[in-house]
Amino acid sequence: MTTPISAFPVPDIATLPDDISARILAVQEKSGFVPNIFLALAWRPDEFRAFMAYHDALMNKREGLTGAEREMIVVAISAANQCQYCVVAHGAILRVRAKDPAISELVGANWRKAPLTPRGRAILAFATKVAAEAHLVTEADRAALRDAGLTQEESWDVAAIAAFFSMSNRLANAIDLKPNAEFQKIGRG
Repeated sequence: MTTPISAFPVPDIATLPDDISARILAVQEKSGFVPNIFLALAWRPDEFRAFMAYHDALMNKREGLTGAEREMIVVAISAANQCQYCVVAHGAILRVRAKDPAISELVGANWRKAPLTPRGRAILAFATKVAAEAHLVTEADRAALRDAGLTQEESWDVAAIAAFFSMSNRLANAIDLKPNAEFQKIGRG
């Protein structure tokens, strides 16, 4: 008996619009499996496209924050939002980008005790505040990022990633999205 990956319908890849099935198949070819988020979101093609466009705009930048910093934000705020799917999935990507097989568990369990740089601590302090209490963010919070060496563009990205993935966490939790077992093996050395 197989556990459903979502509480909502999951379409067959063959029935999807060409652009969406092509993207999913490209991910499958690269990683060896289809992350469940792709299948769950594909049920709603317009939302899939919008989600992926904003995801890519935030997470695929070459300038500013490093790939590891971006993934570290996702893991920390996903842990705070109790999103199992995103902690597991982005934890795998964090391990690869940070070249550290233990970092995702350390950040996910309690980033305040993880072996981070002062810049990393400032990033996660701001990101978790945005995710949990954005209405309480002040100039002092933004100044802490500047003091840690972040540019205005990087500070924006920290906020945008935290906000976007807070939305993603809420949706993943609401649809009972299950993480792929394959994520557990990625980046372990």
